[in-house]
Amino acid sequence: MTRFLSLVTGVLLAPLCSVAATLQNDYPIRPVDFTRVQIQDAFWAPRLETNRTVTIPFAMKMNEETGRVDNFRKAAGMMKGLHQGKRYNDSDVFKVMEGASYSLLLHPDPELQKKLSDLIHIIAAAQEPDGYLYTARTIDPQNPAPGAGPTRWSLLRVSHELYNVGHMYEAAVAYYQATGEKDFLNVAFKNADLLVNTFGPDKIHAFPGHQEIEIGLAKLYRVSGDRRYLDLAKFFLDQRGQGLPLHSFPPDSPFLVYNDREYLQDHKPVLRQTEAVGHAVRAVYMYSGMADVAALGGYTEYANAIDTLWANVVGEKMYLTGGIGSREETEGFGGDDELPNVGYAETCAAIGNAFWNYRLFLMHGNSKYIDVLERILYNGMLSGVSLGGDRFFYQNPLESKGTYGRSPWFEVACCPGNITRFLPSLPGYIYAVKDDNLYVNLFIAGTAQIDIMDRKVSFRQETNYPWSGHVKMVVTPDNEAQFTVCVRIPGWAQNQPVPSDLYRYLDPTGDKVTVNVNRKPIVVQTDKGYLPIKRLWHKGDIIEMDLPMPIHRVVSNDLVKADVGRVALERGPIVYCAEGIDNGGRVLDLILPDSSTLMSEYKPDLLNGITVIHGDAQRLITAHSQKPPASQSTSFMAIPYYAWDHRGDGEMAVWLQRAESNKVVQK
Repeated sequence: MTRFLSLVTGVLLAPLCSVAATLQNDYPIRPVDFTRVQIQDAFWAPRLETNRTVTIPFAMKMNEETGRVDNFRKAAGMMKGLHQGKRYNDSDVFKVMEGASYSLLLHPDPELQKKLSDLIHIIAAAQEPDGYLYTARTIDPQNPAPGAGPTRWSLLRVSHELYNVGHMYEAAVAYYQATGEKDFLNVAFKNADLLVNTFGPDKIHAFPGHQEIEIGLAKLYRVSGDRRYLDLAKFFLDQRGQGLPLHSFPPDSPFLVYNDREYLQDHKPVLRQTEAVGHAVRAVYMYSGMADVAALGGYTEYANAIDTLWANVVGEKMYLTGGIGSREETEGFGGDDELPNVGYAETCAAIGNAFWNYRLFLMHGNSKYIDVLERILYNGMLSGVSLGGDRFFYQNPLESKGTYGRSPWFEVACCPGNITRFLPSLPGYIYAVKDDNLYVNLFIAGTAQIDIMDRKVSFRQETNYPWSGHVKMVVTPDNEAQFTVCVRIPGWAQNQPVPSDLYRYLDPTGDKVTVNVNRKPIVVQTDKGYLPIKRLWHKGDIIEMDLPMPIHRVVSNDLVKADVGRVALERGPIVYCAEGIDNGGRVLDLILPDSSTLMSEYKPDLLNGITVIHGDAQRLITAHSQKPPASQSTSFMAIPYYAWDHRGDGEMAVWLQRAESNKVVQK
């Protein structure tokens, strides 16, 4: 089989970085390639431009300044010195390269392409003759970096040898798609061939402690058609839960506490896992890899397994912002309904959760997965990067005493790299196609060129979403044609904040979603969360949708002990928080009674333009003379959660006390 297969209709499956061939099995729904979608709205277009002009260059500079790129130079013999930083630092270079490659696809930039080409030259020179690539060992094989293991593959649960190159495969595919140049892809194939010859049923039985290689191998399979890569991804998944021996660590080893079987999702075979446990990023990367194996390999049992895990996460273990992973000590899941507001919710975990939910949509065609993805997109992911693009959150708690703030970089810098690669792929999440069905998933102003069967359709959205619920869609086929436009009706617009009973609206509205086609109203009756509009489409046909956007009070399931007696606020897809700077310096003592009147107001000059919520609240009086404590009236304002910590560190809370049982003292 030829290693490189010609691209068919451009770069398809943008969030999955595909495709080079028609495969025997695949996801039944196909994303519209992100290079054929142009975002032109006031909310997302500036963020993508900031990612291109600020975040990617900043991250590339930090990879240089912190020695991450120098590690490759040392491994290549281009400079002397010891390995610098963590054993997984190679992956930070690869992730930013992937993001930069996506940026090249959208905005050709000879200078950026030259920088990437130079990096690829260094990486290729660092690769050992048989394909091995891991600077933590290659620089000094006799004295590898801490955690790398004494010999190749000897400490896979900790070493990140396979995690690193999984990210390299993703970057190599992205660069090939952006430029057509095969140098980086050849590095990836050489390494993957080494793995195929090293691991397998009749070879080494092992698996990586941190999942990612499975996703990367699936992408190499897409671009090459070489089934060995997909088979190896499945092999690594199947090794989990088989009782392979845990490595022995010295009693004082820093790796001892973090590598038990549940932490590594090794406690049961993957097909028997029903509860999300362990390190959250590893888990959702594994679930994404299982989805790829299910779709590309035709293994339906993997799809069934992740359906069960999804129900557990969305029903028991997801924050209102779409974040996951509540325990700081393990960056991992807690027990069911264990969602402390000072929990971890790592940015990478939110992004991995988005990857997983999108794959589930491609598999099942149900809007509930896009509901979760949208919640992550506007809240748990977006909070991870500042409006200026050069400061970041590693964790995203829902409450702060004012001691936590954004940072320009981290010793463990996985989150900035994930931001750089996720944002430029956003256009690929908006539309998808199956047969003669066009799915409209996200409401983002811009244009798209879409192939539906043998038809070419230009599609345009005009909207001020997420601040406004009015969406105008203009459908222009090249010739009149019959097909179905499937418009997602968000769960939040139907009084369901999440597709489970984990959260609910205290004040469900009777307002209905309305949809007109060419100014004529149609009945809004959904199928799997989509309104299917099947008709003979003509050039310039117009769909107009109005999503009601009242302010909603949200309460959690009573089993979530952290939020009993508390309330949160949403409007549209946006989760809100109260910051001290807007509320007299303090918010942790605020009470928001059910009777408080709340109003929304767009403020164009605040935090790049946001809609705020304001009204009256109560504040506890904590003077010792008050027995029981009393409260007094105060003004109240909330801002979108993603925008907090841009005006100095201070108290912040998403969940506020809902009602007081004590005396209210009027000012």
